[in-house]
Amino acid sequence: MAKIDNSSFEQKLFKAADKLRKNIDAAEYKHVVLGLIFLKYISESFAELYHKLEADEWSDPEDRDEYIAENTFFVPKLARWSHIHAQAKLPSIGQTIDEAMEAVEKENKELKNVLPQVYGKANLDKTSLGELIDLISNTELQAENENSKDLFGRVYEYFLGEFANAEGKKGGQFYTPKAIVKLMVEMIEPYKGRVYDPASGSGGMFVMSEKFVTEHSGNIKDITVYGQESNQTTWKLSKMNLAIRNINSKFVAWNTEGTFLKNAHPDLKADFILANPPFNQKDWGVDILQEDARWKYGTPPNGNANYGWMQHMLYHLSPRGVMATVLSNGSLSSNTSGEGDIRKNLVDADLVECIVALPKQLFYNTGIPACIWFLRREKSNHSKEVLFIDASELGYMKSRVHRDFTEEDITKIRDTYLNWRNVIARTKDEAISSSQSLYQDIKGFCKSATLEAIQKHSYVLTPGRYVGIPDEEDDGITFEEKMQSLTVLLKQQMDKEQELNKDIATQLAKIGMSL
Repeated sequence: MAKIDNSSFEQKLFKAADKLRKNIDAAEYKHVVLGLIFLKYISESFAELYHKLEADEWSDPEDRDEYIAENTFFVPKLARWSHIHAQAKLPSIGQTIDEAMEAVEKENKELKNVLPQVYGKANLDKTSLGELIDLISNTELQAENENSKDLFGRVYEYFLGEFANAEGKKGGQFYTPKAIVKLMVEMIEPYKGRVYDPASGSGGMFVMSEKFVTEHSGNIKDITVYGQESNQTTWKLSKMNLAIRNINSKFVAWNTEGTFLKNAHPDLKADFILANPPFNQKDWGVDILQEDARWKYGTPPNGNANYGWMQHMLYHLSPRGVMATVLSNGSLSSNTSGEGDIRKNLVDADLVECIVALPKQLFYNTGIPACIWFLRREKSNHSKEVLFIDASELGYMKSRVHRDFTEEDITKIRDTYLNWRNVIARTKDEAISSSQSLYQDIKGFCKSATLEAIQKHSYVLTPGRYVGIPDEEDDGITFEEKMQSLTVLLKQQMDKEQELNKDIATQLAKIGMSL
């Protein structure tokens, strides 16, 4: 049997699930669907181990400790998918699922207060719910082609993105577009160590870090993730997202006070920090935190938390750590309330390594252009150079309102950065093999700028100021020929304009006579 195209499968599955939504908002419906996907995943993982234990005469497949030993969730009988599916057509199916979720939480303490119990609500059509269960049950056909964890992990991730797109601005609060996360992860290369996200959302940074490690033949146990989220609903999504990927989420915390006012990891020194914090956040609590130790490079203004987030991350960065954070473009040039001084101090301290300008319309929650800051404790060159990459013209319109990067776009930006780091890390005396591609400034796209150049621009870090405007391709036509052609064209258009004006005057005169 030919292998089914999984990408097409995910799209079809989402469209089919969305048709069953009827009168429920996407914001509410996502918990219904994602909760079922999670329940199906843990049930399949449980069943796989159950059958192995069943075949072993010395093991008891109903012994909870057997599953704990294998890092697998124990699923009680009333929550197993076979039981759920068998009752899918009954009017009581909503209550059945809510009881199943409650039972799973009771048996697995790491899932306490995480799983949605919304299936008994009156506004959820129980016939559609039964059809949704049937739909998700059919994913068993796909499991023949790949590991069920990978399948359901990808389905969960795809659904998160589609729900974020459907919710628009609110969706951006829990989801960072996959292409941006992938770009950030591939540039900082989190092979081994502590990975931290102080605004962790639905856990996308951690999932992509795990993918990076496994794709490069690493061991997922070599990274430990730390996170914090102030929105409990979003935190629940992240706990399920990480559980499907078998990523230990015990250090991903939630509290209502938030990262600034109640730091969940006060002593953490992370090797890799990845974040997409809220843009231009106001009233974030600096009036309470005036003398905080995190403000080493200057106290951020209460009206904008951009430099508060950046310095919070720097405070938690290990001596050899690297961080990547998405911020609004205003962070590159603002001089309001001392922000320019903080930016100057960061550059002078040789912490800023790379700035990437992003295109508009990449994010679900805002259409304004943004940028990615890369900061590193130990820059390889120590020559106080900063790499500027202007990617504002890359990407394509995925929909009428949303832009996305292609794989080629991601590769171009990533390789430019890695090649630059490879070149500046070498001593002048060290030979570089011809097989290695070397970094070169490309007008209109990338520029390695010295501290002196940055000083001349008054510490404004907008990439366009440094990379310049790309040269137009030489089409073989001389300047004189182009001017002559344009002059002829202009005269033709002016003559045409006079003819049209005469015609309009004639028509108006006729109208006047008829009146």
